[in-house]
Amino acid sequence: MPRGSSAKRERQYEHIKDSAKERGESEKRAKEIAARTVNKERARAGESRTASRTSTQDISSSHRGGLRSGSGSQGPTKDQLYQEARKKNIEGRSHMNKEQLKNALGK
Repeated sequence: MPRGSSAKRERQYEHIKDSAKERGESEKRAKEIAARTVNKERARAGESRTASRTSTQDISSSHRGGLRSGSGSQGPTKDQLYQEARKKNIEGRSHMNKEQLKNALGK
């Protein structure tokens, strides 16, 4: 991270780097992705001395990530539904698929 960067940007950098590594990126590539993303966010927020036109006029990194994640939210995951069913002691939950768990939970 550049000298003088804020604690928020440091946390953001580490979070993005860790996420990239979890997705299977190499250490070097994860650092590059994190640095580029944080630098773009700094430019958009006016925290850097210079900024390219694409950094300031393009859609934000977080918005782009949301667009890439699929067409809309599909609600809670099967695991989340299963855990909720477990808390409510719903019988047969281990044999249910996601749709059946939703129905059993009344969602």
